[in-house]
Amino acid sequence: MTTAAHDAEERRRAARVLLQQPVLTAHRHPEQLALVRRHAGTLKQAFARVLGYALVVESGFARLTKTPLSVDAPVRPARRSSGAEFTPRTYTYLSLVCAGLLLRDVGEQILLSQLVAQIRTDAAATGLTFDDTLAERRDLVTAIELLVSWGVLSETDGTVAAWSERHDEALLSITRGLLPHLIKRPLHDLDWPSLMWAVDPDTPEQPRITLRRKLVENPVSHRSDLSDAERDVLRRERRELTRVLDEIFGLSLEVRAEGALAYDTDEELTDIAFPGTGTVRQASLLLIAALIDSLQPDAATQSTLDGRTLPGVLAPWPVIDDRLRNLARVHAKAWRGDVLDDPRRLRDDVVHLLRSVGLVTVVTDGLIVHPAAARYRPAVHTPATTRSKQRLNDGPRYVQELLVAD
Repeated sequence: MTTAAHDAEERRRAARVLLQQPVLTAHRHPEQLALVRRHAGTLKQAFARVLGYALVVESGFARLTKTPLSVDAPVRPARRSSGAEFTPRTYTYLSLVCAGLLLRDVGEQILLSQLVAQIRTDAAATGLTFDDTLAERRDLVTAIELLVSWGVLSETDGTVAAWSERHDEALLSITRGLLPHLIKRPLHDLDWPSLMWAVDPDTPEQPRITLRRKLVENPVSHRSDLSDAERDVLRRERRELTRVLDEIFGLSLEVRAEGALAYDTDEELTDIAFPGTGTVRQASLLLIAALIDSLQPDAATQSTLDGRTLPGVLAPWPVIDDRLRNLARVHAKAWRGDVLDDPRRLRDDVVHLLRSVGLVTVVTDGLIVHPAAARYRPAVHTPATTRSKQRLNDGPRYVQELLVAD
């Protein structure tokens, strides 16, 4: 490999790392940060030109600040270690923790007890209650542990978890230079939280950038969700779009009548694994196949949502429930018992996953299954048969993948 090719490959790896982990610190991600720092200048230009993102690179951290995503982008909430989404209360604690760490008299380290005392003071000043119950402490710890996972905080002596259970002391080290970059814009001039991700109406439309951003960030970009200018770019500049996505991020572009998607052939550049192992992922994949088989949609099938015409077929809730019951019965020995015992939970988890990967839209009467779902339909494999086997069988024998429990 030539030096130029090696550098290009390193830049591509660094760009992919930043898309997956927009916050890198020397403490948590030393190798990845070193890679980003080595190509900082080129990466800053590439992210600004291709996606309109700002990249800050310092000696101890790198922060990729993303522009607010489009309304059709899937919601990506902060999550606990269990996978559960943050509650409003946990987000409140996260804001209070960051505010406490930004005070001028806070140095490079802070005792956890001091940080908690500051949080209580700030909460009281804003009319919030902070009860010293185990549940409240666990919510606070969840917020702090998120900052630890990002590398904003590090546990120098003791652990945050021990404080929630026994009030044990802990000494935290702070990456102070990173704190001001966690939020894209100052909060003091905003009258409403939604303004955090609102697009400035005076900003001129940049269809090339917004289209590339949708392709990189969204699992699927439906034509109905694209502006006229974005659809024009997709039609006229597909070759250049394909080249840029591959060169910068190692993504392959697939364009169909109903929309487009940029996918990673290495199956690494994703925050949600699909398909994959586990009861919910297997149920989701098999439900898609069952719905396509029963509803028989084609390329011209359309549904209506809020006056908009969307490609896809409506699967009513009773049909979805019936197919999931059948799948649960067939795979009862392989799927997790706690999920099988709660059909509503199974449906909710399956719908959440399919919605997160852009394969369905939730409506009052059921799900609109998008045409892109057909690409995940499990294939039926027919093994080659010998002449002796063919004499014993009247028809083809099918090999079904073994579905294993979590």
